[in-house]
Amino acid sequence: MFRPLLLLLSLWLSLAAVPAQALTREQAHAIAAGDSTDARIAALNAAVAASPDERTVAFIQALADDAVQVAGDEVYVIKDGQGTDPVTGAPKTVPANAEDVINNNLMRGALDAAQAALRLASPDEAVRLQAAQALLGEADESRLPLIERALAAEKSPAVKSQLELVRAASLLGSPDAAKRLAAAKALGQQRSPDIKLLLNQRLADETDPQVKAALKAAIAHIDDGLAWGERLGVLFTGISLGSILLLAALGLAITYGLMGVINMAHGELIMIGAYATYVVQGLFRQYLPGAFDWYLVAALPVAFLASAGVGAVLERGVIRFLYGRPLETLLATWGISLVLMQAVRSIFGAQNVGVENPAWMSGGWQVLPNLTLPYNRIVIIGFALAVLAGVAWLISRTRLGLFVRGVTQNRPIASCMGVNTARIDTYAFALGSGIAGLAGCALSQVGNVGPDLGQAYIVDSFMVVVLGGVGQLAGTVYAALGLGLANKLLEGWTGAVLAKIAVLVFIIVFIQKRPQGIFALKGREA
Repeated sequence: MFRPLLLLLSLWLSLAAVPAQALTREQAHAIAAGDSTDARIAALNAAVAASPDERTVAFIQALADDAVQVAGDEVYVIKDGQGTDPVTGAPKTVPANAEDVINNNLMRGALDAAQAALRLASPDEAVRLQAAQALLGEADESRLPLIERALAAEKSPAVKSQLELVRAASLLGSPDAAKRLAAAKALGQQRSPDIKLLLNQRLADETDPQVKAALKAAIAHIDDGLAWGERLGVLFTGISLGSILLLAALGLAITYGLMGVINMAHGELIMIGAYATYVVQGLFRQYLPGAFDWYLVAALPVAFLASAGVGAVLERGVIRFLYGRPLETLLATWGISLVLMQAVRSIFGAQNVGVENPAWMSGGWQVLPNLTLPYNRIVIIGFALAVLAGVAWLISRTRLGLFVRGVTQNRPIASCMGVNTARIDTYAFALGSGIAGLAGCALSQVGNVGPDLGQAYIVDSFMVVVLGGVGQLAGTVYAALGLGLANKLLEGWTGAVLAKIAVLVFIIVFIQKRPQGIFALKGREA
């Protein structure tokens, strides 16, 4: 009866995991004080590849922390000012002639890679994936036994795929040309800039003609794949810039396009929205820290109302006396912009203030190995479309929009029909200013918030409105996206400064040929 049980027990013991290899004094000394850095790295990799025990792991960590000293053939781990034996962990008196172990950059890279290799046994999949990605940049053939063991035990497809890349990258340095050839072909199927860098490094040292040709073919294949990521990246950044220009110009499309007011303080209304967002962030951090990730939602109405309030005061106090006198309007609003900037400097200081992204807007969506779309940019593109839809609905479908269009087209007739034109002017100007505040709230998530924030967008906003056609929301959309894409496409060829100049020259020529912009007013509106 007991014989089968004994047989089962012996079988279980035979199938049990191989015990971890204990660190020896010779290994510790070779790793800490080898004849050369290459010899130390070879000893380190051999220790890591041989199922290291917890003492080996602790010793590698101590080396990475610069907490190891050597005296003759003896090695000491320094902890809390006391010496310990790296092999047994027992206290050990450190002699006066002990010297610190110095690690150069090459050794530090090997220690980091060794620690990453040890993390391949972690129960956390994210930790194992991060460790495999770290090993890809420090591929070494001596770690192949460890990689093979990790591959055999790995269940996650993502980690397993990454480990297979590490194995192929490790074989690039093999003395066997056939292995190098197979590794080059396997890595050529990837679309990663890191893989391309590894292949380029190997190409510089390769002597075998067949392997060299395979490496060049692999690099060319990777370049073809990465080119699409670069193209899509330029397209996305162009759309992102266009959405920012659209947000900045939408308010101006109302105050200038519909009302004919040249508001040089429009950029400062954007700035007020950004600072309103900063204030709401501070209030949430102080009084509602648990709900901090939602501060931006609360900041949207605050930014709108703050800028709309300033815009209403500006219209009632200054603009209403200057309708039909564009030059005086320009000079007056330019002076007001200086006053607003100085007021912000006096209240918040001249330095930029920090506005943080909420957690749900941090990070990005990796579409391709060389293309990551930031969440904050994606959210701003969606927000710009939502604001555009809201403005279009308000202008075309509401009573206020009807009155605004009526006053814009024929003020005397609208007044005769009982419309309070002075009040509508104030409402329209406050609406355009509030939209500028929303733009400032959005811009606070992608750039610096400071007193000069608005100055960077006022010229571009006017260019968008004029190019699109005065009073035309559709033209504003086309112009904003067109200028954003044109800027980013030209930057790749000519640089940022020449791209700006080229866009400005294009707008000047376009307006000369078509003064009414992309979309001109038609019928009785004209």
